[in-house]
Amino acid sequence: MPVPEPARKLIETFGNNLEFYKSSQYNEAQLRQEFLAPFFKALGWDMDNEEGLAPQYRDVIHEASIKIGGSTKARWFRARP
Repeated sequence: MPVPEPARKLIETFGNNLEFYKSSQYNEAQLRQEFLAPFFKALGWDMDNEEGLAPQYRDVIHEASIKIGGSTKARWFRARP
């Protein structure tokens, strides 16, 4: 599968500004909003539930809690294959 143009642009922008994005001036919320959500959307994920599906049928569940190494962590996950 070729890389969709919007995803390619995000990758290029991120690469061109990598040092800033790795700095303490850039946080996780900014990364999610500016890069992660648009990237997965470009790959065809319904990040905003535009289909209007019930929670159990959505592509993405935001901030789901999972257990990792005895700790509870929050992360996105793709609900549908």
